[in-house]
Amino acid sequence: MSPQRKAALLSVAAGVVTLLLKFGAYFLTGSVGLLSDATESLVNLTAAIVAFTAISIAARPPDTSHHYGHEKAEYFSSGLEGGLILAAAAGIIYAALPRLFHPAPLHNVDVGLLIALAASLVNLVVARILLHVGRQVDSIALVADAEHLMTDVWTSVGVVVGVALTWLTGWYILDPLIALAVALHIVTVGIQLVRRSIEGLMDRALPAEEIALIQRVIAEEAGPETPYHALRTRKSGPRRFVELHLLVPGTLTVKQAHDLAERIEQRLRRELPNSVVTIHVEPVEDRASWDADEVGGLTGPGEARPDDA
Repeated sequence: MSPQRKAALLSVAAGVVTLLLKFGAYFLTGSVGLLSDATESLVNLTAAIVAFTAISIAARPPDTSHHYGHEKAEYFSSGLEGGLILAAAAGIIYAALPRLFHPAPLHNVDVGLLIALAASLVNLVVARILLHVGRQVDSIALVADAEHLMTDVWTSVGVVVGVALTWLTGWYILDPLIALAVALHIVTVGIQLVRRSIEGLMDRALPAEEIALIQRVIAEEAGPETPYHALRTRKSGPRRFVELHLLVPGTLTVKQAHDLAERIEQRLRRELPNSVVTIHVEPVEDRASWDADEVGGLTGPGEARPDDA
């Protein structure tokens, strides 16, 4: 089993444990603050199951129906997790608003808070493991799950402190106020996850620093005066796709032009892990080689066309 699938299974197991602990804390105390924390744990478990499924699908190799592989399944996982977080926030607000106008006393708060802290500790350990593995294998599904768990840890700490203050002061209106604050906080996390998923599904270009690395490699391998255009990049799960048109002197042999393109491709694959690089070689003297295509793309140095001199 791959490291990312093991990590995703660990997240599912942790989700079951924390779900039982946090709902137990809620039933003991009757705190809607702790209910908000437990509701997010329900989302955590569902998201962990979805992430495991998406990672399993993404691991499948390319086939006759999916020539570019299945890695984009991870973006669906991240987007669904963001949507679930937003739904959880709506549920928390629905439960907290009545208590805002009709505060109620809490029970067994000391035991309930200890249980909630134990659940948060489980989430903290699992989140660190997921984040490490997710960054190591470049899995957006694992990173999204880890970030969600870390958010849950911090909100849980805030809830525990707030419920403890409610218990100590007797100001029971603090309990629903804490729940509403948690809801508003996790809304921002949900929006971020949905946005990140949409960007991946829409084939957003690679980050500026990675594009700069690509341009530097081309300049160093082909020479700073070698023109290129139609540079297009995108990412699908952990894989990066890089395409460009390289304009070379027509006097080069097919083998010489191929060797140059191969050197650039191999260097890019070394410096940008999990990269699929495609270079189309064209004669620099031919005006048609300079025509921009419908999509366009970044253009390298030496933009003067042969008939513009």
